[in-house]
Amino acid sequence: MRMIDTFIKPMHPEGRKFVVTFAAITLGLFFLEDLLGWIGVGLTIWCYYFFRDPDRVVPDRAGLVVSPADGVVSLIGPAVPPRELGLSDTPLTRVSVFMSVFNCHVNRAPVAGKVEKIAYRPGKFLNASMDKASDDNERNSLVIRMEDDRVLTVTQIAGLVARRIVTFTQDGAVLDRGERFGLIRFGSRLDIYLPNGVTPSVKIGQTMIAGETVIADLSA
Repeated sequence: MRMIDTFIKPMHPEGRKFVVTFAAITLGLFFLEDLLGWIGVGLTIWCYYFFRDPDRVVPDRAGLVVSPADGVVSLIGPAVPPRELGLSDTPLTRVSVFMSVFNCHVNRAPVAGKVEKIAYRPGKFLNASMDKASDDNERNSLVIRMEDDRVLTVTQIAGLVARRIVTFTQDGAVLDRGERFGLIRFGSRLDIYLPNGVTPSVKIGQTMIAGETVIADLSA
């Protein structure tokens, strides 16, 4: 890898308008005060890095569930999937990955399969690291049916700063494991509801890399 590749990452197209806006404001700030202008430069660089979209090396072994987001595992425990999906009320093991404003926010499919249902629900904008954010915050959920007919649910949850959930996929789409399916702007969380009987292989506080870090093994 070249040294420049360590610092210069591809940017998702969703971020271009934001970087241009930040850059334009920064230019105006320089006319007011140099210090303000340099603060604007720092914020513009941060905005660019927020929307970075680096390539990932997705594990190809069958049965693996990978993290849908960069961040830190904030919660692990039983929970009922979002009601709007119309699934069973039986609690499933939920793994929550919290993304700070410094993480890459492009979300990736944890497993390969067909998108059976997408359900959006408006809500509040509480701190995404809180347990009740799963119930109260704005969210968008996907049900993915795998080849073995089991389903896995992944939910994008808006956070304290985030105000916009973006989804690139649609009902009936077939996703590959690690494929990009959406993003959330400016700090948020992803919940993964594992199929019944599947035990996660991660711990609270563990750092996740979207599309690469293995959360669970469906064949174990």
